[in-house]
Amino acid sequence: MKDHSFRMFELANQGFGCSQILAMVALEEQGKSNSDLIRAMSGLLNGMACGKTCGALTGACCVLGLYAGKGSDQERFDERLDGMLRDLVDWFEAEYTGQYGSIECQKIVANDPKLRLERCPQIVAATFGKVKEILEDNHYQLSPTPEGGS
Repeated sequence: MKDHSFRMFELANQGFGCSQILAMVALEEQGKSNSDLIRAMSGLLNGMACGKTCGALTGACCVLGLYAGKGSDQERFDERLDGMLRDLVDWFEAEYTGQYGSIECQKIVANDPKLRLERCPQIVAATFGKVKEILEDNHYQLSPTPEGGS
């Protein structure tokens, strides 16, 4: 399994936030890029700019949707997506409510830049790991298969 920690650190140093980093790493796994999507993910940063639900969680939900959601007339919605989202949210709540008393950005980092630097990278990396686990458990490949593969 590929470790994305260094890439996530690079992206954070370039000024990208939690939800954007999760989307960028997922797109890179697929051999894609999409600056419009990454820009749109800005709406989830800092708990939707009001300290609400952590952007790592909301961004990770979007990443699951990137794999299992419907994106065109020709695609079908994967009925497993709701369960995948519930698994992620249940895990995130159990993991971070216990540590920080909440899954809200404002409670996790308390507007403290030091706490943001300390906690956010770990939360983003762990959340991406959980997303990969959920996808693999549901038979999704993170990367495109080589030509001729299945």
